[in-house]
Amino acid sequence: MEGKVVATEGDAVKVTRPKLTLDITVLMGGPSSERDVSLVSGAAIAEALEGLGHRVQQADISPRDTSALDREGIDVVFIALHGAFGESGEVQQLCEQRGLRYTGSPQRASEIAMDKTAAKAVFARAGLAVPEGKVITAKDDPAQVRAWMATLGLPIVLKPADGGSSVDVTIAKTADLAERALADLLAKYGCGLVERFVRGREFTVGVLGDRALPVLQVIPPGEFYDYTAKYADNSGTRYVFDHGLPAKMAEAMQSAALVAHRALGCRDMSRVDFILPGDGLPVVLEVNTIPGFTGHSLLPMAAARVGISFPLLVERIVAMAMQR
Repeated sequence: MEGKVVATEGDAVKVTRPKLTLDITVLMGGPSSERDVSLVSGAAIAEALEGLGHRVQQADISPRDTSALDREGIDVVFIALHGAFGESGEVQQLCEQRGLRYTGSPQRASEIAMDKTAAKAVFARAGLAVPEGKVITAKDDPAQVRAWMATLGLPIVLKPADGGSSVDVTIAKTADLAERALADLLAKYGCGLVERFVRGREFTVGVLGDRALPVLQVIPPGEFYDYTAKYADNSGTRYVFDHGLPAKMAEAMQSAALVAHRALGCRDMSRVDFILPGDGLPVVLEVNTIPGFTGHSLLPMAAARVGISFPLLVERIVAMAMQR
């Protein structure tokens, strides 16, 4: 790692604060399956920015109604739209067409990160470990698909190729369940990503600016970190910074997070999810370009670990956008 790019506990993390009261539009809601989470994230961001003295407009935006971006006097757009339309590049393009500053990754990086197969190819080229897998479509020969899936062994992971928040993710322990899950994905999305299951501990690393935040282990109550484990108040999910990883392994994971973030062309913030096998290197699952900002969200937890409160976190992200 070049220079000091890893934030550790006790670091005095400098936060650049905008000097002026800003006019900020917070985009939230949207049309994706992650709409409800986005509304919570957006409300929390708006409340924090208002508490800092900024003028804030909350906007539930959709492809059919983008009028919130045409309001006069916007200094910066804070994009809190999770999933399709928000993380997939469309909103970023709309902002660029209007000459608006906006938070987070640019259009192209957003598009690639949202396409799990394209993102995995980028990670592999950057030397990162990724799960074996590919996208299956309705055009693929069913017999060949079954034969290929059999080579992956069981259990097997099936999920949307461009979704988030673990919506419609299945860890199939039988071939019959795998075929049913794939059929459901094809019916709902037209394709499905099928991957070899990687057994190990779940970790995540937030990236803020040019620094990787502390490594956080996620211990869900069930088999994996699904939608309920992520967002339900009584889910029983545990979030552990005192995970006992050797320092070199934690640093390797933070370094890998920065490599993944930069390889995609991300900026401002992201959250990189990993599986750590018992006898191997960290395996990158995905990069979230607009991570959550709810009471259960992991980027704010990691920022707080190095002394960055929630209001300072959102203000830091706004400051980075204002510097462009």
